[in-house]
Amino acid sequence: MEKQQYLSISGLTNYLKRKFDADPYLEKVFLTGEISNWRLRPTHQYFSLKDDNAKINATMFQGNFKKIKFQPEEGMKVLVTGRISLYGPSGSYQIIVDSMQPDGVGALYQAYEQLKQKLQNEGLFDRPKRPLTRFPKRIAVITSPSGAVIRDIITTTQRRYPIAQLVLYPAVVQGDNAAASLVSRLQQVAQGDYDAVIIGRGGGSIEDLWPFNEEAVARAIVAMPMPVVSSVGHETDTTIADLVADVRAATPTAAAELVTPRLDEELINLQQLENRLQTAMLNRVKFAKQQVARQMQSVVFSNPQRLYDGYMQRVDLATERLIKAMQQRVVSANNRYQLATRRLPLLQYRQQVLQLEKHINVTQRQLMQASDRIVKDKQQQVAKQMQALNLVSPLNILGRGYALATKDNQVIKNTSSVQVNDEITLRVNDGTLIAQVTEIRKES
Repeated sequence: MEKQQYLSISGLTNYLKRKFDADPYLEKVFLTGEISNWRLRPTHQYFSLKDDNAKINATMFQGNFKKIKFQPEEGMKVLVTGRISLYGPSGSYQIIVDSMQPDGVGALYQAYEQLKQKLQNEGLFDRPKRPLTRFPKRIAVITSPSGAVIRDIITTTQRRYPIAQLVLYPAVVQGDNAAASLVSRLQQVAQGDYDAVIIGRGGGSIEDLWPFNEEAVARAIVAMPMPVVSSVGHETDTTIADLVADVRAATPTAAAELVTPRLDEELINLQQLENRLQTAMLNRVKFAKQQVARQMQSVVFSNPQRLYDGYMQRVDLATERLIKAMQQRVVSANNRYQLATRRLPLLQYRQQVLQLEKHINVTQRQLMQASDRIVKDKQQQVAKQMQALNLVSPLNILGRGYALATKDNQVIKNTSSVQVNDEITLRVNDGTLIAQVTEIRKES
């Protein structure tokens, strides 16, 4: 056989490749299998698909890989579409994957569960929630400017709390560009002075709500400096944005109600607090008046002299004890003097008499000085006590032109205590006056 009849490896491979590429049955193939040899690469993805009896290499280029919503994993069963081709350098055939989705569960649901598990492991769902301000001044709303969401929020806010300012940040809430639009609006709101943010849209399919399941949107919500209220879809719809937000609302109306208080209820609460404060103050004033009345009836005001009677008695007793002690010392000195005059010679007698007289004089002088100091100290103490009592004595008040009115020895506190023609007693500074009531005038 001539050599020209032999084919090169490259020639055979190119021939087979053209056969693969030209075959219409291999142009679009639908396969189901299990992912094998999976390792996430920066651009194009190279892996295998296998079942119990066979395996095929698979390639998915970067443009198509970015379109899938879930993260492929080793061992995951998937449904793929693509074309069959042959890779020349290795001579192996492969499938060029155009699309891929999980087998048995939707791609979007799979992506939702994967992102939910990832963020939950990071603790974003369990982080401390930012509390809503009770009386917000400015509220940012991120939603479509033409949908029913913004109308419901405006209507509810005007009805409940019209003094709040609503600022709309129009955003795309559906489609491929929605996630980027939502992130951009959240970043803009973060730079402003707002008390709360409402983000959401109306109901729809999982595809319609998918921008609120994007990781970039979730992380932008977590990074907000103010509390975020999420209202996405219907009450049964739960998105990633709902899970990471500080508060989740079932509807846009509920979101506005959560953010704003009812002004009429707050006014009623303020009125109730005012009434309670007035009642408390009146009770305190009443209690203080009762205390003053009890003090006015005490001994201090009715008979203040009795307060320092005891001090006067103590001064008198101390003076008597001092005089008796001085007398006893003088008698004792005289006795010693008489005894000395009988026993000593005249010269010694005279000397001792002089010394004794001198001693007696000194003793008497000391006793008198000591007595004067004690009496003076006691008098000063009594004077201070009397002065202090005089400051609180009602008699001192009478000395400034006031009078104390009594009836039957009871102090008259108000006009209801007397009647016309009643006889009353007026105590003034230097005596008492007996008067008769001729007219009663009540202050309005």
